[in-house]
Amino acid sequence: MDTGVSVVGSGQVSGTPDVLRVSLGVEHAAPDVASAVARVGERTDAVMAALRGLGIEESQLGTSAVNVYQDYREPDSAPAYRASHTISIETGDLTGFGELLNAAVDAAGNSLSLHGMQFDIEDKTDLLIQARELAFQQAKEKAGQLAALAGFSLGSVTAMAETQGHFPIRAAANASKGAYDSALNITPGDHTVSVSLEVHFAWA
Repeated sequence: MDTGVSVVGSGQVSGTPDVLRVSLGVEHAAPDVASAVARVGERTDAVMAALRGLGIEESQLGTSAVNVYQDYREPDSAPAYRASHTISIETGDLTGFGELLNAAVDAAGNSLSLHGMQFDIEDKTDLLIQARELAFQQAKEKAGQLAALAGFSLGSVTAMAETQGHFPIRAAANASKGAYDSALNITPGDHTVSVSLEVHFAWA
């Protein structure tokens, strides 16, 4: 049986977001698959063009999902098929959400939906380093206290495991034509990065 003590320490560090990620949906229902696919393709192309017109680069814009399925309705009603595309956008302009959404709504009308938005930090390396240091310090203090209570001296670390987490700011809504002001004020707030370390110390 291993001797020593195992403890968990956690550390959290907050930083200022520098990227906005938005997920939009475009969908259309039609009596046949071909019409649904063609129409949703046209509307998706229109949204993409509108977003490029705002300065969104190709590398920041893409279709992340495509779906086609039967749209089940009441019995004895005519069959319909629904096609949908999911568009992913990433931009460093944290204040242009309202303008971006308005451009997409103007292009697709009521076929557009807002799946969600997220403020994030592109490079979390420095925050993770700081969070690890805080987590290890907390674990060491816990282990030292437990060792003193048990009448032992703390030795070296023999095992360690890490768990990471991050808590971006998210929002979700349904889009409808004319529903958003281009000056829509959305404040990113802070983004929190957390690290948990499970550390095993041997007795000295």
